[in-house]
Parts: sequence; C-alpha cells; structure tokens
Amino acid sequence: MPPSAIISLVIILLVVMTTFLVLLSRYRKCPSDKIMVIYGKVGSNKDGTMRSARCIHGGASFIWPVVQAYEYLDLTPISISVDLTNALSRQNIRIDVPSRFTVGISTEQGVMQNAAERLLGLKLPEIQELAKDIIFGQLRLIIATMDIEEINTDRDKFLESVSRNVETELKKIGLRLINVNVTDINDESGYIEALGKEAAAKAINDAKKSVAEKDRDGSIGEANAHRDQRIQVAAADSTAIQGENEAKAAIAASNAVRREKEAEALRRATTAEKTQAAKALEEAYTAEQKAERTRADREKATLEADVLVKAEVRKREIEYQAEAEAERLRRQAKGEADAIYLKMEAEARGLQEILTKQAMGLGQIVQSTGGDANNALRLMLADKMENLLRIQVEAIKNIKIDKVTVWDSAGGDGKAPATANFLSGMLKSIPPINDMFKMAGMELPSYLGKEVDAPAQADPQN
Repeated sequence: MPPSAIISLVIILLVVMTTFLVLLSRYRKCPSDKIMVIYGKVGSNKDGTMRSARCIHGGASFIWPVVQAYEYLDLTPISISVDLTNALSRQNIRIDVPSRFTVGISTEQGVMQNAAERLLGLKLPEIQELAKDIIFGQLRLIIATMDIEEINTDRDKFLESVSRNVETELKKIGLRLINVNVTDINDESGYIEALGKEAAAKAINDAKKSVAEKDRDGSIGEANAHRDQRIQVAAADSTAIQGENEAKAAIAASNAVRREKEAEALRRATTAEKTQAAKALEEAYTAEQKAERTRADREKATLEADVLVKAEVRKREIEYQAEAEAERLRRQAKGEADAIYLKMEAEARGLQEILTKQAMGLGQIVQSTGGDANNALRLMLADKMENLLRIQVEAIKNIKIDKVTVWDSAGGDGKAPATANFLSGMLKSIPPINDMFKMAGMELPSYLGKEVDAPAQADPQN
C-alpha cells in the first residue's frame, strides 16, 4: 500500500474517533435529585408552537452540539421562615402568625416546565425570596377571610386553606408545597389571650359546678339507699322465713319420693345386674368355645402350612439346583466344544499354512532346477544329508560299554570271528537309508549307491 493511502486511512480513522468521542461526551444522564433542562432547538408543542425547554427527571438524553445546551435544577427542599406580623383579620384585629414553610421544585410535567421557564439560572436565595413573597401575600389574604376564633381553635381548617392557596400560587413558578408549620398566633390587643383566660375560667366554673352537683346527688342517694336497705332487709327476712318453711316441707316430700324411687331402682338394678352377669357368663363360655375351635383350626392350618410350605420350598430348591447344574454342564460342555473347535480350527489353519508354505518352497526348488524332479530331490537330500547322518549317529552314541571281553576261538570253521560278528550286528541295527526311502514310497538316487544283491552262498561241497 502506498504511503499516501496509509496517511489518508489514518486521518479518516482519527476523524471518526474524534467524532465518536465528541458525540459520546454530549450524552448526559440526569441524577435523581436534579432536573435536567435542555434548551435551544428542542422541538415544538402539539399546537405547533416552539417549545422553550425540555425537562428530564431520572433519565438521560443526547445534547446536540451548537443547537442545544443544558442546565440542572436542584430538587433539594427549601426551608423558608415566614414571620407574618400585623396581619388584619376579618374582625379588624391585627395578629402575628410566625410559621415555617418547606417548598421544592416540582417534578410534575406542567409545573416542571414552569420551573424551567422561571427559575432556571436563579440561585437558592433568590428562589427563597420569590417564594417568600408569594407566601406572605397568600397568608394575609387567608387571614383576612377568617375570624380569630377560627384561626385559633380550628387549626386544621386554617392549615388546609393555607396549603391550598399557597400551593396553587407556587405551582405557577414551578414550586410545590411540602410542609407547613404554624408555631404560634398572637395579637397586639390581647384578644387571643383574653379568649384563653375566658375559656379557662369557664372551664374552672363548670368543673366546680359539676363537683357540687355530684356531692349533692351523692348525699341524697346515700340517704335513699339506707332507707331502701332497711325496707328491703325486713321484707327479705319475712320472705326468707316463709320460703324456708315451704322449702323444708318440699324437701321432706322430695326425700320420701326419692327413697321410694331409690328402692325401686335398687331392685331393678339388682335384677338387671344378676341377669346381665348370667348372660355375660353364657356369652363368655360361648366365646371361649369359639376361641378354642378357632385356635385349634389355626394351629392345624399353621402346621399344615409349615409342612407344605417347607416341602414346596425344598422341591423348588431342588428343581432350581438341578436346572442350575444342568445349565452349568451345558455351558461347560458348550465352552469345551467351542474351545476344541477353535483349537482344531487353529491347528488346521496352521497345518494348512505349513503345507502351503512347504508346497510353495518345493515349487520354487523344482522351478530353480528347471522343472527336473530328480535334480530337485538331489538338492533336498544334499541339504538334509547332514541331519540324516546325525540321526544315525545319535542312535548308538549313548551306548555305554565299560568293558568288552572277547573269547574268540578263531576256529577254522570258515566263519567270521565272534568279535566281527558282534560289530556287524550292531551296525545292522541302524536302519539303512535305502530302507527308509522305500518305506516312504521313494527310491534312493543312483548317485548315493544301489543295493547289491547278496552273493550266492558257496556250496560247501565245492
């Protein structure tokens, strides 16, 4: 790649990165305790008019460079001390109403827009003074429409009126009323203090009157109670004596009836008890007979079950053992047959391989002699001659002859000596090569010698 192209690519990357960083730096998040006010070119309203600002609370937005800017409105509550003095009431009595108001910037949509338009850029003391002037005016207006008695006694109504009127006016500049606390109400003429003293005196007099009336009612009630006590005690004594006598007569009659009924009940109970005892004995004997029969039947069934179950279990055990032994023998026989088959198959394959290799070797030997079988046989015998001679030597190698004593008469009977006959017989015990070939169905090659016929025995007469 030429250097100019690399430089152009680096410049493009730098421009892209710079643009990305600038755009990223213009993305602003609004904290939860603030309102972000975006002003400049922020769009239009539904009616087509241009919007002066866009407020965001608890979110984020992208601030377009050049055409937009942003500032924050603090949502921290503002405490305002309002010491209202010489406020004229409806009775033309001037009173002092010291109070404390807590306000803050509202997060309501319409009110938040008012705050952006009227409070943006103002410092905290300026906002306090503005809210203080509005509160002063509304307090004077509310006090002018109420009597001192209403303001002093019905504080809830007064505070409700203050909250409703003050908050309505505060919303116009983007604020909301959080709390109102009226500490005390005083007036210059001492009217409120006099009302308090009057109320206290009235309460004291009412209490004294109530105490006196209660004492009077208590004395009268006590006397009436003593009188009623004596009358009621005498009447109660008379009634008690009469009732006691009647009760004694009724008790005697009741005792007689009770004893009669007790005797009748005792007779019936004794009869019923003996009858029930007899029935109980009869039922007990019957139940014992049934129990004995049941027990005998149960023992008989138990014995039969024990014998039959044991016999059946033994029978099944013998059958399972026989089946298991037969299965074991079948598997063992099958395993042995498989082993013999595999062994014979392996031996057959090995023998087949040996014979195949031998046939291939013999074929190569015959092929190397130009197809002449006699020449091939000569080669094989020449290769095995040493082994054949070794076998013949091995036949007599281990014969141990510690001592040979020969008594040879060396007679002139025309026969060989005994010693020569002994050695000749020993050598004849070795199988001749010619005989070995004949037993194999072959003929000894002519270069190894031919068998010479035995010479005819000389006639002893000649």
